[in-house]
Amino acid sequence: MIAVTAAPERAVRKPDRKAWTMLSLLSFVYVLNFLDRQLLAILALPIQESLDITDGQLGLIGGLYFAMFYTFIAIPVGWLADRTNRVTILAVACGIWSAATVACGLARTYPELVVARMAVGFGEAGGVPPSYALITDTFSPGYRATALGIFNLGPPIGAAVGIAFGASIAAAFDWRDAFIVVGIVGIVTAILLKLVMRDPERGATDTTLDETASMPAPFVGTVKDFFRNPLLVRASLGSGATQFVTYGLGNFAVLFLMREKGMTLEEVALWYALVVGLGMGSGMLVSGRLLDRFTRGTRTAFALAPAVSLTLALPFYLGFVWAPTWELALILLTPVMFLNYFYLSASIALVQDEVRPNQRVLAGALLLLVMNFIGLGLGPTYVGIASDYFAAQGMTNSLQVALYTLTPFFVIAILIFLSLAKRLRNEVRSLG
Repeated sequence: MIAVTAAPERAVRKPDRKAWTMLSLLSFVYVLNFLDRQLLAILALPIQESLDITDGQLGLIGGLYFAMFYTFIAIPVGWLADRTNRVTILAVACGIWSAATVACGLARTYPELVVARMAVGFGEAGGVPPSYALITDTFSPGYRATALGIFNLGPPIGAAVGIAFGASIAAAFDWRDAFIVVGIVGIVTAILLKLVMRDPERGATDTTLDETASMPAPFVGTVKDFFRNPLLVRASLGSGATQFVTYGLGNFAVLFLMREKGMTLEEVALWYALVVGLGMGSGMLVSGRLLDRFTRGTRTAFALAPAVSLTLALPFYLGFVWAPTWELALILLTPVMFLNYFYLSASIALVQDEVRPNQRVLAGALLLLVMNFIGLGLGPTYVGIASDYFAAQGMTNSLQVALYTLTPFFVIAILIFLSLAKRLRNEVRSLG
């Protein structure tokens, strides 16, 4: 088994100031990580006009081309980080993706932009898995889901800042300037990260003492254990189906609001940024707090929380796509943003809880491999190609129709998480 089931008990440690400082630094790096990633979606319309690219080409840059490096490079990076200094891996990764972001701003043709985005994906592959492990080895159970929920504020803050900053810069100057400025900030951050952060002891905050925590875990054995564990497979597939929706929507939401709902860049910079920041941000915080509360009684909450939240989000999503005005669309999008991200803290916390301390970076990378290849790799690619197809059929609202077709993936994700909840419930009964 991949999990440690019998070991001496240790007391739960309350996080101190150093723990919260580390979490703050890791969260800021995640903000930059997601900001770099989202600039392409935020600036989609001016990029399309400048480089003369289609929705399908845009979907490939933000989806499959990016994900090919982001998902698969994370595996060797995770293996390396489980054996070396995780802070060093994170700092180097931040420097690479930030330099590549500058290159995006300098791209003059579609192929140049493709190569630059692939390089961003290569760098970002080393960002999140080491951070998961650093947080897990800094925060004890009972505090981890909250800490991971705070860390996962990176996407909403990064997206909101990116929307406000990127759209404002593009409206006042040029879309290229936004990439260059953000990339330079990331390079400086990478240097500071290595100077001020220290790598904690592996397994330091676990309530069970695992004598293998400091020993390198076998790569092949860890991969086999991960994919043999039905809990981890279901969590990964459920997260992937959810991300198919979230990335499919996220990479085209600004383009949809501007082209088919009539928003301007200035309106996007203010109102859409507020919806993303408040909706996603509150969802991350609330989901982390709820999970810490309810998983103390039963681990089924790791699966039921995302299943229920996605069920509640579906009618609001359909309303957002249908809404005749951008004002009503944003009102309906807010609860979608709040509810769509409950899966993230749940799946991350379950995976980190289920594996040994010396497997956590690689296990986190394997989770990202599955959910990001399905969601990040295929979601935007599908929406872009579907929009081009419907446009070729003469539909003037091709992107709206493409977004409607994401609906079945809500249902698939809900069913997978319900299956995970049943498995977790049966596991509790068998142990009892």
